[in-house]
This record gives sequence, structure tokens and C-alpha cells, in this order.
Amino acid sequence: MAPGTASLALRTPPYFCQTDHRQRCLAQLRSKVSGLEKYIYLNGLKERDFIIFYELVLANVLELIPILYTPTVGDACSNYSHIWRHSEGLYISIEHKGHIRDVLRAWPAGQLARIAVVTDGSRILGLGDLGANGLPIAIGKLDLYIVGAGVRPSTTVPICLDLGTNTQKFIDDPLYLGLRRKRPDTEEMDAFMQEFIDSMKEIFPHLLVQFEDFSTDNAFRYLDLFRTKYCVFNDDVGAVVLSGFINAAKLSSQAAGTPLHDQRILFFGAGSAGIGVAKQLMSFFTVLGLSEEEAKNRIYTVDSKGLITADRKGLQAHKTYFARTDYTGPPLTSLIDIIRFVKPTALLGLSTIRNAFTEEVVRLMAKMNKRPIIFPLSNPVALCEVDFADAVQWTNGSVIFASGSPYKSVEFKGKTYEPGQGNNMYIFPGLGLGTILSKAKHVTDSMVERASIALSDSLTREEKEAQLVYPRLGRIRDISVEIAFAVIRAAQKDGVDGNTLFRNLSDDVLFDTIKSKQWMPIDRRSSVL
Repeated sequence: MAPGTASLALRTPPYFCQTDHRQRCLAQLRSKVSGLEKYIYLNGLKERDFIIFYELVLANVLELIPILYTPTVGDACSNYSHIWRHSEGLYISIEHKGHIRDVLRAWPAGQLARIAVVTDGSRILGLGDLGANGLPIAIGKLDLYIVGAGVRPSTTVPICLDLGTNTQKFIDDPLYLGLRRKRPDTEEMDAFMQEFIDSMKEIFPHLLVQFEDFSTDNAFRYLDLFRTKYCVFNDDVGAVVLSGFINAAKLSSQAAGTPLHDQRILFFGAGSAGIGVAKQLMSFFTVLGLSEEEAKNRIYTVDSKGLITADRKGLQAHKTYFARTDYTGPPLTSLIDIIRFVKPTALLGLSTIRNAFTEEVVRLMAKMNKRPIIFPLSNPVALCEVDFADAVQWTNGSVIFASGSPYKSVEFKGKTYEPGQGNNMYIFPGLGLGTILSKAKHVTDSMVERASIALSDSLTREEKEAQLVYPRLGRIRDISVEIAFAVIRAAQKDGVDGNTLFRNLSDDVLFDTIKSKQWMPIDRRSSVL
């Protein structure tokens, strides 16, 4: 008998093996009242037995993903310093500058590491600067890679860059886990980020890095700075929205009897997420044969000051690309007035302003369009621009709807309406899996675009008949295989793939190979990634 086995047996009830411990864990979880309590329970279960944890999540995806990620992860981040129980990820402080490599070496994955999610906590969901409390965002995202695509847990690296916080209540909180200082200026942060990314490349040479919830300006700047030098990406690029929009536009154009390229998209919210999604949706038009300029002209953006026009003084750099030059009147500040001017077929919200799409706004969209496309994409639900039930009622059931957070189906006039959810979980697990398996040097625009198209094509016949814009999330593992396949082929076409063995595989063999690489919690063998 191995050392310690006898003492372990004495601590285990003699008939424990005759019971279903998974069901016991699920019952304990469901006995918790609040989402945050359930999050804390799952967090502890993962520490005690990660196999059972992932088995439960895979078997109950629709129930448990909203706890591990949006919307509950927002509460977990806001309260993280108070609910912290054990080390879960890697904190790298700005005070580690000069020896970041030494900190990274402490993570056990070493050269087996394949994917890291990195946040600096400066813009967590719609909750603002949470500083070191942002780590659960990285942890939750990696759980979705594991559950959604089958990435092996031991190859993941959750990282929070502790660069201070500008939120005074955290600095004053005696339980706050992070550095008690204001955030660095641009020069200091740039130097830190350069050392960090160089160190990551050295210590984890086969790593895909996803930047998550950086502030608006930094999200764009660091992606632009590093994306051609390292294997990095930011999933705020809007790939999942593009996919849903493709299917929504087909339904809308079919109802109106108009060509697909006649869509006009109005974005309410022009932060990093809004502009990133807007740039991604240009692909919808360019794939149809429109030029870049023609595609850009079909997209309108709105911020807190109204319709964004090129003549506005002090316009932020990231907003200039979509700034309109075809309006010269007084500033349009009312969303109603803007809709009347633009006459959009689609209204997308990334503003984090609760109920910004009022009844008047929604009814006007329905008056202008037989099937209005309304995507309130802000997370969590408390920041969503319009609730699903209201959108259905105010459009008399004609709305084509997708939100950032989950909503339940609603009954209206004897019919059941099923909401779409523009959940990034549809895209990034498969995108990450494809990038890892292809050993891509970079994540190219084409890889992201093909991931979107693969998702839009993944609906079953029944899902199409139900006029859904996204497949049902319960099929996420199969969907991720389809996306990974498209990503690998795109990487090969772009010449950035390092895994040349996959180039000569037939489509069927490659598809089966991808599926065989997915980690399952019952599979305790060594990694094939």
C-alpha cells in the first residue's frame, strides 16, 4: 500500500464509492442561493477535484457557464479581494520590472504552456478599473477554452498584470490584494509591457496570448504593437458578432426583399469593443464584393456626444476611422434623431448603458424595418441596452435579437421566442484550438474572419428552421472543431502555420484529428497538444 493510502482510506466513508459524487456536488451547488455563492463553490470544487469540476461543467454547460463567466464573473471580480481563498493565477506587478522572467518561471507549465489570458484589470466588462481584482476574468476565460474546445488545463496560464488602480475605494480597502498606487503613465507602462511580452516569449515559447479587458486606448495600442511580432490577439475584435450578423442579415434582407449589401449598421458605443466590432463587421460587406470605403460608409458610430463626425474637435484617434463626413448639420445627440437620419437596418449596443434602447427607439426600428436587427451586446445583464422580453413586445415579435449576456426564451402571443447570445465563447475556444494545433506564428485577420464564417455556417437544419442566428451553446465542443478546422486552413493559406504535417491531410482526416486532440476530464493521459 502506498504511503498515505491507508490514512486516506480511513478518512473516506466506507461506502462512498457506491454513491454518485458528481450528483452530490451538483446538488450542493444548486443549494446555493446567489450566483456569487455558486461561483465560490465551483472555485473550491476545482481546487479539490478538477476532473469532477470539468465533468460537471461539460454536462451542464448552459447552467454553469453563466456562473463561471458572464454574468457572475463580474460579481466575482468586484468582490475578489474579499472572496479570495487560494492562489489561482499568476500576478505580475509593475514592481517586478527588471525580473519578470523570474516570476514567469514560477508557473509550473513551463515550455508546455500553450495559452495565456492576460488582463491588467483596467476595464473589466462594464465595471471599470478593478485592478488586481480582475484575475477571475482570465481564469474564467481559460475555463471556457478548456470546456469549449478541449484545451488541456495544465497548458493554460491565467495572468493579471498588477499595475495599480485608479479606483480609490480599492486602494483604501484593507483587504485589497493588489498594489496600492495609481496606474503608470504611458512611458512607464510601455516599458513594462515590452519586457513582459519579451519574457513571455522566452519562458513560454509556444504560447498564444490573449489580451483581455485592457482600457480602450491600450487594448488597441498593444494589439497593434505586438500582433505581428508575437502570437497575440484580443477577442474584442467582434468575430462572434460578425457571425451572428451574417445570419441576422440574411433573415432581415429576406423579409425586406433587399440585397444583403443594403444593410446599414448603427453602433451605439464607440469604445475599444464597439470600434473593434465595427471593423470586424466590415468583412460582411467586403466578402460581398464591396470596397473598403463602401463597406465603411455603411457603418455609423455613436458615442456619449452623439453621431461621430469628422469635424468634431478633440476626436479620439480610434474613433476617426468611422467618423462621418456626409453630415454637416448641428450635432446629432439624440439616438432617435440619429436613427431617423441613418435609417439603420441594424442597431448594435456596446455602450454599457442600461436600457439605452428605449421603447421609442425599438418601436422606431420596427417601423423602419420588417425584421429589425437589435443586438444589445453590453455585459453583464445589468448594463444591457434592452431586455429580450421588451424587444419582442415592442417589435410585435419581429426583432432579430442577440445579446452579450444570456436571456431566457419568452412567450409572446402564443409563440416561443428564443434569444441569440453573441457570446465570445462561440469563437475564441475554437480559434485558440486552431491556432495552437497549427502552431501559428501570428493570429491573422483571415484566421479570425474564417472563424466567424465557420460559426455562421455551423447551424443545424433545425436551428435554421427556428430562425436562430447562433447555434445552441450545448454543442460548443463540436462547433469549436469546425472553427478550429477553418482557422488551421486559414493559417496554412496565410503561410503562418508551423505545423506543416497538417498541410497534407485531407479535410476529413484533419477534422477527425482535431477532434481527437480535445482533452476530456476522464482522459488522464499525457497531452497531445
